[in-house]
Amino acid sequence: MIYGFIDEHKDRTEGGRRRWGVESICRVLCQQGIKIAPATYHAAKTRPPSARAVRDEELKPVIAKVHADNYGVYGARKMQAALRREPEPVVIGRDQTARLMRELGLQGVRRGKPRRTTVADETSPRPADLVDRDFHAERPDQLWVVDLTYIRTWVGFAYLALVIDVFARRIVGWALTTHLRTALPLEALGLAIWTRHRAGVTSLDALIHHGDRGSQYLSIKHTERLAEAGALPSVGSRGDSYDNALAESTIGQIKAELIYRRGPWRTIEQLEFALFEYLD
Repeated sequence: MIYGFIDEHKDRTEGGRRRWGVESICRVLCQQGIKIAPATYHAAKTRPPSARAVRDEELKPVIAKVHADNYGVYGARKMQAALRREPEPVVIGRDQTARLMRELGLQGVRRGKPRRTTVADETSPRPADLVDRDFHAERPDQLWVVDLTYIRTWVGFAYLALVIDVFARRIVGWALTTHLRTALPLEALGLAIWTRHRAGVTSLDALIHHGDRGSQYLSIKHTERLAEAGALPSVGSRGDSYDNALAESTIGQIKAELIYRRGPWRTIEQLEFALFEYLD
């Protein structure tokens, strides 16, 4: 910072004559309590760059490219993980990643406040809450969490249903429609079951399927489909968003990273294609 100040002022002229030199600037700085000698400045300017500085310059274009390739939404934590997934993995610490992103003017996207779209069905019998806010799993297909959200387009609202495997934090099933009927979460659930069967999982017995009190998830058709798969339904308590926090957090991430940044969405087909690309 001191060297930059000297660089900025040393060649200033006044009336055609140079007003300040390195020696005079250093003398004034010393009078203000900032001890720096002209020899120190000249040594710093002629010193070869350190190994850290060289490495930083090598990493900056890589970080800029990975950030741009991922919608320009990654913060330091996700950027560090993304760098390690590159064809030529880049091993870098979290603090160094954050520092280089600051120097490049890059930052992660900030999320807005999520909204709920499901409506509780007070007349249907409700399953117990088998999760109790403990969103942890020791293996795949132990706990799935689900939720719905809405997305505005030029031709009306679209509705997105998600099925998320808690162990891998992976979206295993999703569906996009223009309605909020039971067919929406049923389609997402069907895709999730098919995805796991394609991966060689022949049984989903004892899988916990956790959602909120929305009527779509408490419908007879949805309950029967869970029973066919061997899954156990679980429902959070009334008016408590924390009981499905992981699913709502994932929806907030999708909206912050894709929906709000890439919109406006003209058609449902355009939105669906973008979701395919993003989720892949």
